[in-house]
Amino acid sequence: MSTDDAEHYFTADPSVPFARTRVETHVWGQDLVLSSGSGVFAHGRLDIGTSVLFRETEPPTAPRLLDLGCGYGVIGLAAALASPTSHVTSVDVNERALLLTRGNAADLGVEDRVTACLPDEVPAEAEFDEIWSNPPIRIGKQALHELLLRWLPRLAPGGRAVMVVGKNLGGDSLQRWLGEQGWPTERIASAKGFRVLETHRA
Repeated sequence: MSTDDAEHYFTADPSVPFARTRVETHVWGQDLVLSSGSGVFAHGRLDIGTSVLFRETEPPTAPRLLDLGCGYGVIGLAAALASPTSHVTSVDVNERALLLTRGNAADLGVEDRVTACLPDEVPAEAEFDEIWSNPPIRIGKQALHELLLRWLPRLAPGGRAVMVVGKNLGGDSLQRWLGEQGWPTERIASAKGFRVLETHRA
């Protein structure tokens, strides 16, 4: 893994020079032209896991959505475009990711329905109907578990989380662990070595 690929998980302000790269993709019936950036996940591309997530799901229509670990914003922005009644909170620890997400939201005309912020900036009382994520598996199992146990309780009653996780990065064991923690989780799709998991709040 290159420094560029690794740093996005761990660094609020990556040390690599900030270079923007255009990404064009078609998801959920929408053509997206976005800016990605060095030091941010999936610089210059739509990563395979996120492409599987898009292909294997229908876009969310719930009013309150959380894009957890948003990177340059592609999941939340696609959701905002697909569902004009949704408001998306896009969360990341990487300041560059938030800068890119805000800029992309403005370019797409959805800046009034996309809030990009650091985790601690999300109001403590905020609840979400759905969480969508390609979670940062490489932060390590313990850190990932802490991340999920921080945000899953933010789901409103009856809410759900949809995540894509590589099989070889522990997708199946994560599904089991979530169930053991009281978060019933099912595999709703499997493609290209990735699992798409759906977790429900009882």
